[in-house]
Amino acid sequence: MNIPKTPGRSRTRIASSLAAALAVLGCLAGPALAADPADWDSLRSEARGQTVYFHAWGGEPRINDYIAWAAGVLRDRDGVTLKQVKVDDTGNVVSRVLAEKTAGIDTGGAVDLVWINGENFAAMKREGLLLDTGWADKLPNWRFVDVAGKPSVANDFTVPTEGLEAPWGMAQLVFMHDTARLTEPPRSAAALLEWARANPGRFTYPQPPDYIGTTFLKQALYELAPDPSVLMLPATDENFDTVTAPLLAYLDALHSVLWRSGRVFPQNGNALRQLLADGEIDIAMSFNPAAASNAIANKELPDSVRTFVFDGGTIGNTHFVAIPFNANATAGAMVTANFLMSPLAQAHKQDPAIWGDPTVLAVDALAPEDKARFDALDLGIATLSPAELGRTLPEPHASWMTRLEQVWLGRYGAG
Repeated sequence: MNIPKTPGRSRTRIASSLAAALAVLGCLAGPALAADPADWDSLRSEARGQTVYFHAWGGEPRINDYIAWAAGVLRDRDGVTLKQVKVDDTGNVVSRVLAEKTAGIDTGGAVDLVWINGENFAAMKREGLLLDTGWADKLPNWRFVDVAGKPSVANDFTVPTEGLEAPWGMAQLVFMHDTARLTEPPRSAAALLEWARANPGRFTYPQPPDYIGTTFLKQALYELAPDPSVLMLPATDENFDTVTAPLLAYLDALHSVLWRSGRVFPQNGNALRQLLADGEIDIAMSFNPAAASNAIANKELPDSVRTFVFDGGTIGNTHFVAIPFNANATAGAMVTANFLMSPLAQAHKQDPAIWGDPTVLAVDALAPEDKARFDALDLGIATLSPAELGRTLPEPHASWMTRLEQVWLGRYGAG
C-alpha cells in the first residue's frame, strides 16, 4: 500500500494509525481468523473473557459434572467461560452448523465446540463445516497424546482427522452381568443368541441411533459379516445388502426373545443399566470400560456386577472435540480442547468415581508427577485390566452405520 505524504503528519504516524485500524478490523472479522496455536501466549490472551458454547451429549449426569468441573478450572485459570449446551443427538448440531453455512453465517456461529466422532465428524468434514486450519495437533498438549499406541486418535472411523478435531477420550464396548444371577456370560454374538433363546426376556439393547445401541449393531456386524475387512471401506449400493444380510437375520432371531419381545427398547445406556439394577435383565453394556465400577461406587448397581468382553474382541474408538468453521469463540475453544487433553484433566476423567473414561495419553511417557496421577487411580472392582479387555476391533467406516441405522429404524423401530 502506498502511503501518501500528508502535511503536518509523518508517514510513521499514518502507518501506526493504519496498523491500529487493521487490528480493529481483524477483531471485527471474528476470532476464527486470529486464533493461532503456534503463538500460544497470544491465543490465551485472546481467549480470556470469551464464552465457549460446548455442545455435548447431556445424557449422563457424571459426564455433565465432569464438564462442569472443567469449566471451573478454565474460568479460574484462563478466564474462559465454558457453557455446556446439552444435546441428545449430535446430528442435530451438525444440522445447525450446516444451516448456518447455507444462510451465509460465516462468523459468530452458535456452536463453538462440539463433542463428536464417527459419522457426524465425517459429515462435517465432507460439508466443510469444521475449522480447517489443522489446529488440533498444534495444541501444546498434543505432545502427550499416544498416537502410536492408539491410532484411532488420528483416524476417526477410518476417516483421517487431519488436525480437525482433538481427542479427549477412548471407548471400548464392554458387557456387564450380575454374578449373583449369571455366572458364565456368553462371549460372542453367536453365544449371546443361544443364551437369549435359553433365557427369553433377559436381554435387550438401547434403541439406535443411541450410540450404545448402534455400537452393539456394529459389534454383531463385525462378527457376522462374511469378510469384515470390507467394513473399513465405504458402504456401497452394490455390497450393503449382502454384507448386512447375516446381521439382519441374526437380529430377527434375537428380537423374538428380547426383553418385552423386542417390541420396545430402552432409550439409552442409563435406562439399560437401570434394567440390570432392577433385575429385569441379566446383561447390559456400556462403551466405558469403567462403567460398572462407577455405577457400583455410586450405589447404582450391586457390587456383584462384573464386566466381560467377547473373546474375539470388541469395538473401540476415540471421541473428540471439534470447532465449527464459524465459531464465535475460536481461541477459547482451542484453550478448552487443550485443557481437556492435559494430564490433569485426563487423569481426573479416568477416575471411576468421576467418569472412568480411558485416557488418550501415553501415560508411561509422562513426567513422573503426571504419571503418578494415573498410577494412583483405583479403577474399581469391576474394571477389566488392559490385558483383560483384549483386542480392540476397529470402527467400520461411518457410512455403514448411517445406512444400518436407517434400515434398523425401518425394520424394527415401529415397535
